[in-house]
Amino acid sequence: MKETRLLMGMPVTVDVRDPRATQAEIDKIFDYFNYIDEKFSTYREASEIMKINRGELALEDASDDLLTIFALAEETKLLTDGYFDIKRISNENAKDLGKGWAGDFYDPSGIVKGWAIWQAAKILECDGFENFYVDAGGDVQVRGFPATSDMRHATWKIGIKNPFNQDEIVKALMLTDCGIATSGTYIRGDHLYNPRGERRKEKGERVPDIISLTVIGPNVYEADRFATAAFAMGKKGIEFIESLPGFEGYMIDTGGIATMTSGFEKYVDKEKE
Repeated sequence: MKETRLLMGMPVTVDVRDPRATQAEIDKIFDYFNYIDEKFSTYREASEIMKINRGELALEDASDDLLTIFALAEETKLLTDGYFDIKRISNENAKDLGKGWAGDFYDPSGIVKGWAIWQAAKILECDGFENFYVDAGGDVQVRGFPATSDMRHATWKIGIKNPFNQDEIVKALMLTDCGIATSGTYIRGDHLYNPRGERRKEKGERVPDIISLTVIGPNVYEADRFATAAFAMGKKGIEFIESLPGFEGYMIDTGGIATMTSGFEKYVDKEKE
């Protein structure tokens, strides 16, 4: 059973291949994504994160999920030497928030999406499903296989799009029981920044030399947070992914040159090369 809905400003797809999958189970997963959007969206005035940003809610009084995200974001900041940071300080933010602006603006989108996909996958696993994928805006968690009988050897096929021509797939990958996430500017424009740049007190330094970086990790949460941080590092981001045990990456720079980590090829579908 497969369904796609537009949530959190992007297409979200849930595809469960176990025969006993029902519409109620699919609805359960989409309800969870709605909950995440209502809690963490910086585009919803009533969201919990915006109440934090406006100073209407103290962090110590926040929900368990929000405190979890803040703790994971701080952990990621430490692990990436400051290249991942959910705190933004900008005149733009101050103008948008108006008189209630508290001084710090938190945008956890760089960690929430992967974490939410991972949690949604955990819901399916806890309900006994073994063969599925959950895709939100191109970041994907895969589990098991797309077929549950004589084709169990066939893995999920995930494509990396050409950032210069999104109708073209530059790499077809064969994945199971892992996550994949891509950070880049080719869809949403310059929305990713180097938080360690000289312009840190505003939005941070833009990353000019790469256009996309795809990371495969043990789950989509891990892949997503490290893809975001590695992208902010620019061309040395692929070296950072290389240094992480259990992770592989594929980077495309603004000149169209691709660089991959040493173990990335094991995931490539050779028949599509």
